[in-house]
Amino acid sequence: MTDLGKIDRAFFDRHVAPNLGADRDDVLVGPQHGIDFGVLEVDESAVVMATDPLSILPALGLERAARFGLDLILADVAVSAVAPSHLSICFTLPPEMDDESFATVWETIHEECRDLGVAVTTGHTARYSECSYPWIGAATVLGVGDRETIVRPDGARPGDRLLLTTGPGAEAVGLLATLFGDEIDLSETVLESARDRFDDVYCVRDALTAAAAGPVTAMHDVTEGGLTGALNEMADGAGVRFEIDRDSVPMQPGIEEVCSHFGINPWHVSSCGSLALAVDPSGVDRVRRALEDRDTVVAEVGRVEAGEGVIVDGETITHPGTDPAWAVYADLANRTASR
Repeated sequence: MTDLGKIDRAFFDRHVAPNLGADRDDVLVGPQHGIDFGVLEVDESAVVMATDPLSILPALGLERAARFGLDLILADVAVSAVAPSHLSICFTLPPEMDDESFATVWETIHEECRDLGVAVTTGHTARYSECSYPWIGAATVLGVGDRETIVRPDGARPGDRLLLTTGPGAEAVGLLATLFGDEIDLSETVLESARDRFDDVYCVRDALTAAAAGPVTAMHDVTEGGLTGALNEMADGAGVRFEIDRDSVPMQPGIEEVCSHFGINPWHVSSCGSLALAVDPSGVDRVRRALEDRDTVVAEVGRVEAGEGVIVDGETITHPGTDPAWAVYADLANRTASR
């Protein structure tokens, strides 16, 4: 069986990177492994853009599911330090999603976009057979800004300090505990803490807050492949070495217990809502204060050195390749559906 999740770097480098359509001078940043946004130059401005699938998990509650799905999409532009401003969204709805349910999803997206200053500019909405939850569409988000202010995930420099918000595993553990708590043989106290992690999965406002407080030299959301994957992508892209102190990495309640139950490494699973940041030493205190003022957990976890790789307490850690939470999720979904 082919691995679930994003294609690996070898496939990307062999089949995707050499085949990108027309070569245009106005494309400042095109598709690159480990970079989730592209940049287009238009007149004197830079247009940052990103495209993602849209997921809606009704078991989370439609409002919470819609906010989560939208934040995932907007985050890929927000981590560039350019505020998302325009949204194109396509819904391929499953037949069982009735008008009332879709209205709840749409109105939630509208409210969140309005609060963030994002205008919906175009889209497509229809029901189709063979479509099913959670993947019910896709969207493209744009942000317009100054090319000189863009923060890239591969911009870390020797001497920078490394900050991490929230910590590893929040998304994966929050979802597993919320959707499949009956399948997890842990105490209700632990499960409740794990479910609470789903409140940590939003990072758009944190990304913009950190960038404004900066200077931030690199920023990456901790998605598929987890913290280990994000750190390796940042270090490899910049051609530097990350030195990480494991004890400094925040670990929220419920994370280790649920990951241990399923035999997965919390550093290898997706943690939407967590941001890995390289920050110039002059801005570390400002960035920390700005994030803490939002009640966001943030810690200084390491530093950037000349060299290569990611070193945790003297040991090299490499990209996990695939996110083990995907297989756990699929197994639990199949198990519960068969009952």
